[in-house]
Amino acid sequence: MTTYPTISEQVDDVAAARTEGHRKMDWAREHMPILTALQAEFEAEQPLDGQRIGMAMHVEAKTAVLVETLADGGAEVAVTGCNPLSTHDDVSAALDEHPNITSYAKREVDDDEYYAAIEAVIGHEPTITVDDGMDLVAAVHEDYPELIDSIVGGAEETTTGVHRLRAMDEDGALDYPVFAVNDTPMKRLFDNVHGTGESSLANIAMTTNLSWAGKNVVVAGYGDCGRGVAKKASGQNANVVVTEVEPRRALEAHMEGYDVMPMAEAAEIGDVFLTTTGNRDVITREDFEKMDDGVLLANAGHFDVEVNLDDLSDLAVAEREAREGVREYEMPDGRRLNVLAEGRLVNLASPIALGHPVEVMDQSFGVQAAAVRELVENGENYDAGVHDVPDELDKEIAEIKLDAEGVEYDELTPEQAEYMGSWQHGT
Repeated sequence: MTTYPTISEQVDDVAAARTEGHRKMDWAREHMPILTALQAEFEAEQPLDGQRIGMAMHVEAKTAVLVETLADGGAEVAVTGCNPLSTHDDVSAALDEHPNITSYAKREVDDDEYYAAIEAVIGHEPTITVDDGMDLVAAVHEDYPELIDSIVGGAEETTTGVHRLRAMDEDGALDYPVFAVNDTPMKRLFDNVHGTGESSLANIAMTTNLSWAGKNVVVAGYGDCGRGVAKKASGQNANVVVTEVEPRRALEAHMEGYDVMPMAEAAEIGDVFLTTTGNRDVITREDFEKMDDGVLLANAGHFDVEVNLDDLSDLAVAEREAREGVREYEMPDGRRLNVLAEGRLVNLASPIALGHPVEVMDQSFGVQAAAVRELVENGENYDAGVHDVPDELDKEIAEIKLDAEGVEYDELTPEQAEYMGSWQHGT
């Protein structure tokens, strides 16, 4: 196991960092009624007592509230980042001050440091894993399989991670149960659509100081994240073009009123390109060669492989930092193509990134906390593999949110419930 240092051993002024981190966390917590309610429940009932939770997440203020909720529920928590550029060091240092939390998350680490920190988390021999992208689960299975028998289960936050887990499960290589938190309605309908849509566009606008109005915005992929980006861009008076490889999603985008075309055609007309596919090589050399001067290239998928930066570097005759968070690649003919946040998650990896809105992440992290509680209380009911989060847990989180918002809603009458559950009522 690695001897990678905690964040408190790496920041220059740990006291100042912790003060600022707690300030950010306090603001987030004020707007997270779901986790506030669960934290009070967890503190009172200690449902996670005796558990060791290993986490690889985007360590910023909203995530920190989830981490503290789990720790206050009785668990020992070790956490690191799931992206080299998304950690807020001050928040990480504030977490590391908690007696039940050890944080290794640090911003701007290289590949060796990134994986050393994951190994440090695994060194705590977690009984539960909480992942965003599946790097932690993969490392356990590939490098420390002897720990698997003592792991109750895990929870996965994001689309890319769930895709990887399902592929692993289909190969028979996933050896403990993992909840696909990303696939719950409370995560998909709000985090992926509204969270990705709002935070990606806001971050690009703030990083570049440019307007959306009148621009041709090319959205690669029309899953939940792409749908959100397209909807929000259209709402800011952009002209939206969608590229897709799945015919039903392409048809859906067309029926929603967007232009749908191959990337080879979109490359010729786009002003801003935003990838949301979770796949690699979505924008490549052939596309760069067709793009206009001044285009913006950004990614809202999990990994930095959607925009092929190796191809772009090969084509470029010069590179420079045109603006903080914006790298300009000059083509032989003088055209300039601009990449935001090094091709990583633009809403979390750019210099001013804050991630999804607080209220949105409160819902997603509420589901995470409920999924962890379910693993502790009923883990023996789940075999190795990917599992949907029980629907009643997702509804529980929605009910907490509606109550906090003062929203009342109807319930089925006994007669309605009987009618919906019966096949015997005809015309």
